[in-house]
Amino acid sequence: MRIVLALVAVGVLAGIAWAGGQSPAMQAFLAIVAPYVAIAVFVVGIGARVIGWARSAVPFRIPTTCGQERSLSFIRFSPLDNPSSSLGAVGRMALEVLTFRSLFRNTRAELKPGGRLVYSSDKWLWAGALLFHYSFLAVFLRHYRFFVEPVPKVIAVLQGLDGFFQVGVPVFFLTSFGLIAGLGYLLARRLVDARMRYLSLPADYFPLFLLLGIALTGIGMRHLWKVDIVRVKELAIGLVNFHPAVPQGVGPLFYVHLFLVSALLAYFPFSKLVHMAGVFLSPTRNLANNNRAVRHLNPWNPPIVGHTYAEWEEEFHDKMKAAGLPLDRE
Repeated sequence: MRIVLALVAVGVLAGIAWAGGQSPAMQAFLAIVAPYVAIAVFVVGIGARVIGWARSAVPFRIPTTCGQERSLSFIRFSPLDNPSSSLGAVGRMALEVLTFRSLFRNTRAELKPGGRLVYSSDKWLWAGALLFHYSFLAVFLRHYRFFVEPVPKVIAVLQGLDGFFQVGVPVFFLTSFGLIAGLGYLLARRLVDARMRYLSLPADYFPLFLLLGIALTGIGMRHLWKVDIVRVKELAIGLVNFHPAVPQGVGPLFYVHLFLVSALLAYFPFSKLVHMAGVFLSPTRNLANNNRAVRHLNPWNPPIVGHTYAEWEEEFHDKMKAAGLPLDRE
């Protein structure tokens, strides 16, 4: 039911866009109103989440450590897994964001017959996640050519490298295959593994189906049901310049693609996808572990009123004397 709910939700969005793409009255909403609303929700939502994280107090140094802390000079420490300086923390963050270092070191636990718990490496999840994220990044950058004129040379170079093998006409981009393959693995992982299927919620399946819908409709427009790219670019530049016009003759599949993208943007700040921004503000990642070198005081600690032994004995003098306890003052 969790899988069906997520799939039906994406199907309903696609059906609304398909039907609306054939109605002139709905085309303006799908092509102009929906993208602007989605972008506004995305910007405000992400801004609110980031501000909330930035304002959260971090009274203690709580970095997650995976190596030896810096201590004595003759003990070798791990400058990236357990950084003691801001530069080391930056390097650690760079490896985390660019190579998913912590996911690379991830392990999985399996209960074997006889009650034996076995830990093993789980590199397939790292490879699938890396393939999806970098393919998505390349596809996102390639779409920049629709919003500017002339197209920057760096985008043209990226597009040339992406279609290096010249498979088919028009060229089939490697990142298009990588995007589908990465999403397919991440979805299959949740469907095939009984434990993952038990733990997964509709909110875990919905973005996967939504991204697959975006990717498949985009590939379909490029290779199967061609659209007028000139009209699409006119709409994109019009949206950027706040002078949009409803494109004519682009077909309902384009409106499905655009509406699913708008739904993804609006859904982004309220989903797990927001980890894209949250990783940079995680105190377990962006702090240096210098607790041995610097004393960190909790700003929330209230002022401590001392109670000396002499004052304590004065307070309980009679009871201590009655109990026969030794006293400093008779």
